[in-house]
Amino acid sequence: METCGNIAKELGNWGEVLDYYRRASELFNECGRVQPAADALAKGARALEESSPDEAIQLYTDACSLLEEDGREQMAFDLYRAGTSVYLKLERYEDAATFLLRWGLAADHCNAVNSQCKAYLSAIVVYLYAHDLKQAEKCYNDCSQIDAFLKSDQNRCASKLLSAYAEGDIEEIKRVAQSSSISNLDHMIIRIARKLPTGDMSALKGKEPVDEEPLDENDLT
Repeated sequence: METCGNIAKELGNWGEVLDYYRRASELFNECGRVQPAADALAKGARALEESSPDEAIQLYTDACSLLEEDGREQMAFDLYRAGTSVYLKLERYEDAATFLLRWGLAADHCNAVNSQCKAYLSAIVVYLYAHDLKQAEKCYNDCSQIDAFLKSDQNRCASKLLSAYAEGDIEEIKRVAQSSSISNLDHMIIRIARKLPTGDMSALKGKEPVDEEPLDENDLT
């Protein structure tokens, strides 16, 4: 089935690529071979990234689910990375951040604390790149409920970034984006972090107070 999928790829028959790799995965799974089943889906996803990115993402997601259901979350990390990369290429930033948060949860389940914290910081960076400060702050607050992230360098980095955004301090944002916590993230996240800030920063600053006329105590209308 996998060989047929590869031949279909060479011929550009993308629908058949999907079918063959899915069938290969099903057959492996029926034999109780979860890792090869997930690998088959990943091979199909890589073959479809350019021509059918939505199908590729679904295959990556299904492969992650297979591994997680079998208690092999750590084996899914590369698949989460690949799926996030496709989302970013499609400029589907909210979906990319959601996928990163799911990666963080998978890392939590297998006690991969460093990967978990990096995934959460990455999600916050993605929201900031999409110029969605409100969602970035919500993501930060939610993730900070997790003790491992709260005490991490990644948390401190995210806090500095959000503070710089709140103050409209472009130079500080750029400085934090060059920090070691950012440099240790995946290349796809480093690339967008180094482009921060995006959008209109003036809109994030507090508006000037409107001048009010003094109250005339004799005029109660």
